[in-house]
Amino acid sequence: MHALRRFSPAILLAIFLSPVWSGCSSPSGSTNGGAKSSTGSSGGAVGSSGGAVGSSGTSSTPSSGLGGRPSSGASSGTGASGASGSETESGSPLDSSTAQDASGLTQSEGGGDDTGIAVTAFAVDTPNVVRRANVVLSKANTAPQDFMALGNGALGMAVWAANGFTAQLNRVDTFPDRKSVGQVVIPGLAALTGAADFSGHVDLYDGTLIESGGGMSATIFVRADAPEVVIDVTGADPNSTQTAQIKLWSGRSPSGAAAGGVATLAESWNDSDMAGSGKTFGVLSAVTAAGKSVTASVVDPLTVQVAFQPNADGSFRVIIAAPSWSGGDAMMTANGVLGSDAMTPLATLEQAHLAWWHAYWGQVGLVEMTSSDGSADYLEALRTAYLFLSAAESGAGSYPGSQAGVADLFNYLQDSQPWFPAGYWFWNLRMQVAANMTSGAFATNAPVFSLYQSNVANIAAWTQSKMNGRSGICVPETMRFNGNGYYNDGEGNASCDQAASPSYNALTLTSGTEVALWVWQQYLLTQDLAFLSTNYPIMSQAATFLLAYATQGSDGLLHTVANAHETQWDVQDPTTDIVAMQALFPVVVSAAGILATDASLVSQLQAALSKIPPLPRTDQASHTQLLTASSDSGGQDVFAISYQPAAQKHNGENLDLEAVWPYGLIGDAGDSTALAQRTYAHRMFVHSADWSFDALQAARLGLASEVATDLVALTQQYQSFVNGLGLLSGGSNDGTSEPYIEQAGVAAAAINEALVQDYDGLLRIAPAWPPSWDAAGTVYIQGKSKVDVQIQGGKVVLAIVEAGSTTSLMTRNPWPGQSAVVVDGATNAAVVAATTASTFNVPIVSGHWYAIVPASAQSAIPTVRVTATPATAKKTLGSVAIGL
Repeated sequence: MHALRRFSPAILLAIFLSPVWSGCSSPSGSTNGGAKSSTGSSGGAVGSSGGAVGSSGTSSTPSSGLGGRPSSGASSGTGASGASGSETESGSPLDSSTAQDASGLTQSEGGGDDTGIAVTAFAVDTPNVVRRANVVLSKANTAPQDFMALGNGALGMAVWAANGFTAQLNRVDTFPDRKSVGQVVIPGLAALTGAADFSGHVDLYDGTLIESGGGMSATIFVRADAPEVVIDVTGADPNSTQTAQIKLWSGRSPSGAAAGGVATLAESWNDSDMAGSGKTFGVLSAVTAAGKSVTASVVDPLTVQVAFQPNADGSFRVIIAAPSWSGGDAMMTANGVLGSDAMTPLATLEQAHLAWWHAYWGQVGLVEMTSSDGSADYLEALRTAYLFLSAAESGAGSYPGSQAGVADLFNYLQDSQPWFPAGYWFWNLRMQVAANMTSGAFATNAPVFSLYQSNVANIAAWTQSKMNGRSGICVPETMRFNGNGYYNDGEGNASCDQAASPSYNALTLTSGTEVALWVWQQYLLTQDLAFLSTNYPIMSQAATFLLAYATQGSDGLLHTVANAHETQWDVQDPTTDIVAMQALFPVVVSAAGILATDASLVSQLQAALSKIPPLPRTDQASHTQLLTASSDSGGQDVFAISYQPAAQKHNGENLDLEAVWPYGLIGDAGDSTALAQRTYAHRMFVHSADWSFDALQAARLGLASEVATDLVALTQQYQSFVNGLGLLSGGSNDGTSEPYIEQAGVAAAAINEALVQDYDGLLRIAPAWPPSWDAAGTVYIQGKSKVDVQIQGGKVVLAIVEAGSTTSLMTRNPWPGQSAVVVDGATNAAVVAATTASTFNVPIVSGHWYAIVPASAQSAIPTVRVTATPATAKKTLGSVAIGL
């Protein structure tokens, strides 16, 4: 929450091709297309519909066996499904829409499945399912706030059509103020963007913006494998004079230079104030072009340009380099980055870029969704857009690309930055970490964990200095990138700083616990022991600090006086501290056991577990009376946010539901579930900000209808940019605010949680899936595994577990009261015989896949083939839209 509220190609490919484990199958599908679509019965295709969202189809064909090889041209689990001429395992042709939609695709184009698990019952046309969410421009996006977002995780760009072509470039490492690299202007592209027949779209699968009009075309991308922007143009007037400028603005002091066909702007500064790192940061931009008579010049102290004529065939190319910069020889550095890229054939230049994006989409789990009112289709597009934007802002960067929930890499407002540009709020990263994790985009979380892990020593020193000499780490909620808690480089609103109390985060003690618990969750999903070992100090030191801060009262319990995050300040036993101890202490004990370390700390934590106070209660009407657990039976109480529920509230956080999500202490079937559901129903703040976790908490509580209501309401209220990004307070977008990514992150995480959960070791299939939404998709779970699910007509058709480890999965029966069976797809053997039990153990073997189906379907397991066509028009949900 906001205080005040608020490379080389081989290396890049390795990030996603050989991450924690191999394997990812793309999602499967249901139907869709346009606002409405009709669903066919088993054995037929899901009907296609108009192009507002992009049409899709799911073939669900009974198969007589599970052991057959994948259909020719279709990948196993992931990739192109049902290429022309393919057959199902039973020998019947796939539906014609599948063949048509996937025509021409090869297995490699679909991303491939590197697990070696040949999933013959579930396959996805990955390129086109992704492209169903393409951001389509039916007219030029001349307003800056209608920008299109592109990036490679370190370098980002906001692109719009003012002055022909305008783009602002931003990097993740221009601290402490996150100064922009500059804006690029190419006036000659007005002939394209101003044409009556203009059209454009962001091809999410290729990570590329494509525009055409007036006989011209432009292919625009931020290279995934280099700090470069490419603008490749065809169809220009060969006799025209073109220019491409890089501009800065008042308040900046760059040095400009020009030599031959290259112009540079460079500026550096030192981060040297009281909060500073002592490091030098800066920006370097360079521009060159491929064409005739290319000349570079310094226009004025803030502007450089290249001028040229297109080639005889009307083609030209502009290349912008923007590497990390801390000073030196700007021209030499620029030439080292640019090389011969201006003259390299486009197919060669974009090869590694496309490979990176295709590998990324082949790794993550997609979810295809549809509903008769179009809301599910829209939210599917928002989820896919989030996965694109998340990779574009953090996929390969040295720091997270978002601070305070802002999508900083896509800033279009020069150097204007809200909040505290040198710092990071974990409250506004948590939903992004969760969405990335359960989508299988583990590498996208690497900058977040690195931020905290690399600063453990600095955080410990800050804690020692500002928290009365206590041991361990109090991770500042608004932590500066170099690990201290100063806010805007002062102490007035600092985090983890007793001298600054009372204030928003002076005594917010639980940010370190949150980071630690996400470390643990990522370990559980990936089983990456090296990752756990590297990040274990965050866990152990966060627990050490909580032990050091809490004091044992006369009742024998551990008590704290601290902030209930930003909402209540300096209060008795905040709920956040209680759930932090309840969740973190057992996890650190488990992690220490795995790593065979910290025996003394383990003993302390085990002893402390029985001394943690119960969660406080209050009345559901006023949220001011302090009640106890004895009031639960009356059905009128709810959880409170502290033991002083009447204390002043400074923010609008539903901290009374933190035990549900993200702490995972209360779920949809436990002793406290009814009380938590009552707390949700009577929560103090409904849809209160773009980061509202209402939908996530509804999903964890099994409230399926509320998941749909929350997702639709939050999206309609806050998603104010046509690229899928949002505004903190929602409403109309007047172009004066930076975009926020947190609302899209909440939507993506909540969709995953509604479809599949196993945060506590119990696998739940569709635990909170809205009954009027159809879906087919993939969610990652613990043990290097993932689950593919198809839902039609409010019913789970099948679930497939792709096993990444050999273990036993406690699973909840997806058909309560009905008989379910689990079949090993590799052997055709039933590993769980028909049972009506509410839960059952599924023994799984790494490399095998397992179909969970109604017992009545055991002899003819449905075969799911998910197809789609790219979007051809903007998508709408009430007054908001993706596309223009």
